[in-house]
Amino acid sequence: MSTRIFVARLAGTSVFDPVGDRVGKVRDVLVVYRKDDPPSVVGLIVEIPGKRRVFLSIGRVTSISTGQIITNGLINVRRFEQRGGEVRVIAELLGRKVVFADGTGEATIEDVAIQESATGEWAVSQLFVRRPKSGASPFGKGQTTFVAWNEVREKQARGEAQSAEQLIAAYSELKPADLANTLLDLPQQRMLEVAEELPDDRLADVLEEMPESEQVQILAQLNDDRAADVLDQMQPDDAADLIAQLSDERGEHLLELMEPEEADDVRMLLSYAPDTAGGLMTTEPIIVSADATVAEGLALIRRHELAPALGAAVCVTLPPYEAPTGRFLGIVHFQRMLRYPPHVRLGTLLDPSLEPVTADTSAAEVSRILASYNLVSVPVVDEKHRLVGVVTIDDVLDYLLPDDWRSQDEDEPVKAPSDETGSIRIVNGRRGGHGTS
Repeated sequence: MSTRIFVARLAGTSVFDPVGDRVGKVRDVLVVYRKDDPPSVVGLIVEIPGKRRVFLSIGRVTSISTGQIITNGLINVRRFEQRGGEVRVIAELLGRKVVFADGTGEATIEDVAIQESATGEWAVSQLFVRRPKSGASPFGKGQTTFVAWNEVREKQARGEAQSAEQLIAAYSELKPADLANTLLDLPQQRMLEVAEELPDDRLADVLEEMPESEQVQILAQLNDDRAADVLDQMQPDDAADLIAQLSDERGEHLLELMEPEEADDVRMLLSYAPDTAGGLMTTEPIIVSADATVAEGLALIRRHELAPALGAAVCVTLPPYEAPTGRFLGIVHFQRMLRYPPHVRLGTLLDPSLEPVTADTSAAEVSRILASYNLVSVPVVDEKHRLVGVVTIDDVLDYLLPDDWRSQDEDEPVKAPSDETGSIRIVNGRRGGHGTS
């Protein structure tokens, strides 16, 4: 008897060719409905390098398991486009309500099992559903059961939004950039439903990885209190980018609802022109005193939630140790910390060759400094030589790349335009951003 495969567990599963080379990872399963039989699996939606979603016909799949999928090596790299009648299981089926044919009530689809027939075709074999909870306990859950496709029928009340909980659960392990791409592939209404169900911190991470038009669209669907909570969770530079796209009235209202410290950082970033170091920087670098030790510095940079570019160095200042700090003393690169015993003071390991830039330094000059000295970050100081932030390499790349760089195919070259003098020219107005990944 062939093995049942649950679709939700396939999300993120690696796809290999016959010789064992990884060609991509599964993002969804595509089915078509049939009149009298359960839906038939027509293929998989696979993400290949370059974040391109392509269609892999089920006929080109030689083996499916929850750990890996093997193909015959032939994959059409044309970007996937959903056709009429096709249904994405994870994106569109999970969370749908069904009614039992025997009249015993309704349930919600939490997973879908597919199974291979003797002819080599795959079809939906069972649904894993959950009935509504029957007790009064707020922590109670309804009973779960397996049902055949013909034992239920779909129910969708007019105007009723489909539950997004199962889709969120299926994609819980995705990195923010991958989840953002997944949401962008969904129908607009479905994308908004899922975004509203995401926790504040998860939604903040996802918004940081989206184009500004979709950021604004999603934020417009949130009430002001929820929107302010999400902005609080975003990196200040990303929050500033987003608020800059809103009307002055709503932007100011959201700033008033945000936590005062977070709002102050965003207001400061909004005061700088977007094509300057002040407009590109993040206001949350790692800041320590000169008496801090190598052990303390390494402990700070190994934090899981820290973006890699921010963890490449620590900034040493006089007190206070929050931007704007006391006088900036210098920077210590993490590789240098690794070369010294844990008890050594960071004040003795400063990089004497790295000069900070001022907040009004042009973005083009910052990019030249990073490229010329092989740096991943450069500190930013004000007129009193106080540290106000750092510009990282991903800030500059995010600024220099075209607005649609997230949706460009892998084989489309990305070129930074140049002016008549041959120097790099800024091609859009984004400040820098750093989602954790």
